[in-house]
Amino acid sequence: MRTAYSVETVRAAERELMARLPDGALMQRAAAGLAAACADLLGRVYGSRVVLLVGSGDNGGDALYAGARLARRGAGVTAVLIAPERAHAEGLAALRRAGGTVAGTGAAEELIERADLVVDGIVGIGGTGGLRPDAVPLAAAAERSRAAVVAVDLPSGVDVDTGQVTGTALRADLTVTFGTHKPGLLIDPAREYAGSVRLVDIGLELPGEPELEALQYADVARLLPVPGAESDKYRRGVVGIAAGSARYPGAAVLAVSGALRAGAGAVRYVGPAGDAVIARFPETLVSDQGPKKAGRVQAWVVGPGAGDDAATVAEVLAADVPVLIDADGLRLADAGAVRGRSAPTLMTPHAGEAAALLGVAREEVESARLASVRELAGRYGATVLLKGSTTLVGGPSGGAVRVNATGTSWLATAGSGDVLSGLTGSLLAAGLSAVDAGSAGAYLHGLAGRFASDGAPVGAHDVAAAVPRAWRDVRDVGVGG
Repeated sequence: MRTAYSVETVRAAERELMARLPDGALMQRAAAGLAAACADLLGRVYGSRVVLLVGSGDNGGDALYAGARLARRGAGVTAVLIAPERAHAEGLAALRRAGGTVAGTGAAEELIERADLVVDGIVGIGGTGGLRPDAVPLAAAAERSRAAVVAVDLPSGVDVDTGQVTGTALRADLTVTFGTHKPGLLIDPAREYAGSVRLVDIGLELPGEPELEALQYADVARLLPVPGAESDKYRRGVVGIAAGSARYPGAAVLAVSGALRAGAGAVRYVGPAGDAVIARFPETLVSDQGPKKAGRVQAWVVGPGAGDDAATVAEVLAADVPVLIDADGLRLADAGAVRGRSAPTLMTPHAGEAAALLGVAREEVESARLASVRELAGRYGATVLLKGSTTLVGGPSGGAVRVNATGTSWLATAGSGDVLSGLTGSLLAAGLSAVDAGSAGAYLHGLAGRFASDGAPVGAHDVAAAVPRAWRDVRDVGVGG
């Protein structure tokens, strides 16, 4: 599992470690890892042209020491000092001893234009807001150039704890981060600026609960239910789908398709799209008597394509089993009824739906995704899966937020969320907690989207059809690893 910790936690761990190490040893560890990553990216270090963009913090020191290592291997290294009077003195001396040179910001754009590699050591993890005005032209020059950009710990101009980007930031091809991942490296929009991320172990001792968790193959493989020899449909989990309407029958079909392909022992469908569901999936148990009379289920999915059917949403919320609320159900659900539930609730909004629930602009949710998922979960007493390019899953009691990035931009298509709802509801019915079901569901859905798309446009039905392949892939790689 990949984890990320806040600035405050990282700094405390750094202080504890530095107290046990010789002066400068921790920075040397970071610089060694940074130099190795730069060398790997360059391929041929000797004769390459490297420009260091050096700010006043420790990240600038890391860049200078790494530059010295590259200079000793034959690279032509020039440091551009943004605040010369506050540059890391020992790192600067080391660069000069190794044959590196120093330039002012006036010559920076020409140097960057000719560079093979630009190292962004402008702002450290304590920076807030966008780049300061004197650094903005440097960022623009780096983006115009053909040079590869390596960020030291995080791209300058992004908010490390929230993933927000409130001004100009320097986009990297590779971010070399130290000790642990930082939240801003895993959450959009900041994640888009980080490029590939390489973690360098510098020996930090970190607490048990991080700010963020990102599941990997093996983590998801351990969560996926596998039927035993004595399993029947009830032991495997029966999921109820209350979805669709005369206007949106396809939402019901897609939600059922996701549920059937995610391991449910049976799927009970309730709603006006029964004929469309049976025509496509005859194994579905269809009822027109409402959720209360549908029969035994271990979890409900309510809301996809529901239109204005508030009565069905209310009836499902009154059930004493886990409930997933999506799409129209989020608009129709009574907030008090959601908060008053004793069984787990999982809400799955996209940014626009989350904004409506919070009473803010969509842009506010998109720019502050971590704060938004935590606010929604706390306000509704529910687990919240906030869909997007980096899907976040947060529980009602706080703790680590799960982040998922297995998707593809081609998943932004009508009906994709309906498939996710059915898939995740099936995992809820199998007995997974709301956080685990949301996390594993998002992971499989994103992976299925990649497989179905393969770099081309894809429909929601294609995503559903690719879920078994994603499941097999996770099991084969995760269990084997």
